Parts: sequence; C-alpha cells; structure tokens
Amino acid sequence: MSTRNALPLSATHLVRDNCLCLHVQRAARGLARRFDDVFRPLGLTHGQFSLLMSLNRPEPPTIGSVAALLAMDRTTLTAALKPLERRKLVKVSIDMEDKRNRRLAITSAGRTLLVKAFPLWTQTHAKIERLIPRGSADELREALRSFA
Repeated sequence: MSTRNALPLSATHLVRDNCLCLHVQRAARGLARRFDDVFRPLGLTHGQFSLLMSLNRPEPPTIGSVAALLAMDRTTLTAALKPLERRKLVKVSIDMEDKRNRRLAITSAGRTLLVKAFPLWTQTHAKIERLIPRGSADELREALRSFA
C-alpha cells in the first residue's frame, strides 16, 4: 500500500477523540438502546414513542409538519408510520383542505399505549438526567437545539 495517500494513525485518533458528530452519534445510540429496552415490553421503539408523542395534540398534523418536528424526511417518516398503522395506533388520512397532503392522527389504541409508555419514559429520562453533571442537562439540550 502506498503511504502517499495514507493518513497517519494520529489523524484517526484525532477524529476518534474530538469529532463532535461521532460523540453525539455514539451517545444517541446509547440513549436509544436504553429507551428501546424499557419500551420493549410494550412492543415500541424509542422512535415509535417519539412519533406517537408528536401526534398527541388536539388536531391531526400534516406529515410535513411531523417530519420537520422529528427532523426526518417524509419518506423515512412514511416508512416509520407503516408498523404503527398496521397496529392501528395511527391513522393516516387525506387532508380535506389540501388533498395532496396527509394528516396523521393517533388512535384510541395509540393513546392507550402512550399512557402506558409515558411513565416508563419519565422514569428512564430521570435516571439518565441524574447521570449528567448538575445543570449540564439544560446546557446540553440548548447546545443540541442549536444544531437541529
């Protein structure tokens, strides 16, 4: 192998130790695993919980507004909705004001599941926040919001 086109190992270590993207991705995966574990008995993932929670509002939102809130593209959101639709937790319907749009509604079964999931989220979230040095959780949320 030619060394002319090779990066030194020190460059790899620099990225490993300093890359904010890498550290945020690793932390996100760790957090996701914790929430997936607590939601597993309900047959939910952390992403499905977030999606259902985003629909917990008085009026059914459009796919576009939910995609923006969850920082997902519409195609990914549509795929994420499929298992929730099959379980009859979410209903997708045509927007009566603009037939090109779809509205997303949480069903009665979806609300019932959220009522069961929310205490699990609350307990797990509190445990995680206790692992973060005092006052840093709010600073971390603010810093993360600035990138979203």
